[in-house]
Amino acid sequence: MLKCLVINLDHQVDRMNFMRTQLNNLGLEFHRLPGIKPEAANLLRNEAYWGTWERPLKKTERACLLSHVTAWKKVSDEDIPWLILEDDAMLSKHTPQILTSLQKIRQFDHLTVEVRNRQKLVSKDPSLTLINHKVFRLYQDRSGAAAYILWPTGARKLLKNVYNQAGLADAIICRSYHLNSYQIEPACAVQLDSVEKYGLKAPLKTRSSILNSIETTASHQTKSQLYVRFKSQVRMGLRMLSKPQACRRNITLVPDDFNFI
Repeated sequence: MLKCLVINLDHQVDRMNFMRTQLNNLGLEFHRLPGIKPEAANLLRNEAYWGTWERPLKKTERACLLSHVTAWKKVSDEDIPWLILEDDAMLSKHTPQILTSLQKIRQFDHLTVEVRNRQKLVSKDPSLTLINHKVFRLYQDRSGAAAYILWPTGARKLLKNVYNQAGLADAIICRSYHLNSYQIEPACAVQLDSVEKYGLKAPLKTRSSILNSIETTASHQTKSQLYVRFKSQVRMGLRMLSKPQACRRNITLVPDDFNFI
């Protein structure tokens, strides 16, 4: 069975307790990965690097990216796939079986098990079936980096992408079009700030450290940042037009799969 890597800031004790209880109930082996603190982000990369994104990034957003980069390095260094989790991911009861079924898969770079109530561009036909779940080729995700399986090949591609290009952690993943990315359905994870959209009750009240940060980004964008945004939007549009074998749709989630906690 694949192991889990939980990104967790030191002061987020309640979140880690939630994850520990959930993962223990599922019988999943996990390791805690201390998250990068926002105040440390600028010590690890300079302002020139952070200015390469399409808008100014908050310190919390910078720290989130670097936390995921640390996870990617671990996947690459250990040369084995991991389920990477943020500490507010609610998991399906089927997660252990899915992780066991994926042990011998080597052709994937990345598999998202998450859904955030946004349409994704996926293949019309599944690539394989795991238990009662189907796996579709994922051509364009829109958001979310709370629960995904990353293989060493994928980790190395992401590390190369992020070396000279900053961004939101989920955006870096979503826009890495050379990743062999896949989506599982029904989804096996949902972030706690989205559970009510699926008729679920959050077992823990959370506040996003990014969305609720008192820090605000600068209201203006540089010309180079505007160009990065324009180029990204064009690439996304061309991506969608170039995949006739795919369709845009919402990924399903079965609420009863999450009622074990």
